Amino acid sequence: MDLVMFVDPLEGLHGPLRPAYLLARELRGSYNVTFVTPSSETAEAIRSAGLEAVSFNRRYFLRGSLRTLEAWLRSMRFNVDNDDEAVVMNFSQAFLVDADVYYAQGPITRALDDMYPEMRPLYRAIYRAFRRLFILHDRRFNRGLRRASRLFIANSSFTRSMYEAWGIRVDGVIYPPLDTSFFRPVTSRPSGDYVLTYVGKETAFSAIRRVADAGVKIRAFGSKISHVPDYIRGHPNIELLGRVSDEELVELYSNALFTLFPFTHEPFGYVPVESMACGTPVLTYAAQGPGETVIHGVTGWLAKDEGSLVDMAVRIWREGYPSDMRARSRERAEQFDAKVIADRWLEVLRGVKG
Repeated sequence: MDLVMFVDPLEGLHGPLRPAYLLARELRGSYNVTFVTPSSETAEAIRSAGLEAVSFNRRYFLRGSLRTLEAWLRSMRFNVDNDDEAVVMNFSQAFLVDADVYYAQGPITRALDDMYPEMRPLYRAIYRAFRRLFILHDRRFNRGLRRASRLFIANSSFTRSMYEAWGIRVDGVIYPPLDTSFFRPVTSRPSGDYVLTYVGKETAFSAIRRVADAGVKIRAFGSKISHVPDYIRGHPNIELLGRVSDEELVELYSNALFTLFPFTHEPFGYVPVESMACGTPVLTYAAQGPGETVIHGVTGWLAKDEGSLVDMAVRIWREGYPSDMRARSRERAEQFDAKVIADRWLEVLRGVKG
């Protein structure tokens, strides 16, 4: 049976495209999987990973995360010539398609609202001026997605709550998959002489600065260095690594004392589950997606606010934690393994096509 996956015009296989890519790898033993995307660049990235992809060569003017915003603002209807044999999954926030399943990863304006304090001044001004129109478009578009989809599945309970607050019915929650055969501990003797953190557009930078001010040595990775404030760039206790390879990232996770993950908006959050898969506990907020994946006192620590997060970070840096938390972290991450998640999806997909 054919499985068609519609995805956004992203520049690589990370971010919102990763759940679809990892799921396709697992499901291609049961389905003939083909990706459909507006972007030839996205299609080429998918083909280079050994999967089938077609594009309709829509041109975009922005790059990076702004391309997703552009695609969303230019959202379009796409009609599928389906003989009822193929299963259609829509992972896109850019266009409407009649689908058996829509995989919801969060309304864009909810993300923009949460990220607003960390935006550059120009972006804040633009969003402030057009916020009401953006929200109107977002609600209308997502309600259209609900009408066009037999099933509407969210990537976390937090994500589910965002849609339900808009009166959009959500049929269930399935977490994104993780390749735990790749993200795994690579040392039995971690150096533990630094704390790892991620920097990007969703990062709460003030928390990182306060932790570093207290004397904690931090190594920070992330390709979006342009988003990083000067007070982070020049901090003596923060080493900015920029973009790292996946292999380097596994080494960084495995040797960190813990991973610090302060965020403004995170419907799911791959960083915490990647870290736990590498055996490293996570300190983050008791909210949104990370509040669902990290188990307080078992696989990491959940802080109620920035002040308590900073206090916890300093205490853990100075006092350490029980060694069995590393094994418990790995066990927790295995619950998100791609094979486990694919089995859940197989049940869903077989249900929609009998």
